[in-house]
Amino acid sequence: MNEVREAAAGRRTAVVDAVPRSLADLTPGASATVTRVAADAPAVARRLHDLGFTPGAVVEVVRRAPLRDPVVYRVKDYEVCLRRAQAACVHIAEVDR
Repeated sequence: MNEVREAAAGRRTAVVDAVPRSLADLTPGASATVTRVAADAPAVARRLHDLGFTPGAVVEVVRRAPLRDPVVYRVKDYEVCLRRAQAACVHIAEVDR
């Protein structure tokens, strides 16, 4: 969640807490580590796991379609195309470069 605190000068400053992020939040060229897969449907979670989206796996955003959906990700040395709804099920921690 985002908290808003008053800065010393009286203006509002946004402070970002540890918000769970998903693959859907990343831009092309960014990399991240999968922390967990949380899908409402067990079949979707299982499919993502079978595709290589497992905790600890490093994922890179390769490219996305002009309307932002679908997106191509590189995981475990191969490329996988996911819709934003599927990518939103994969929680990540961004890799520092």
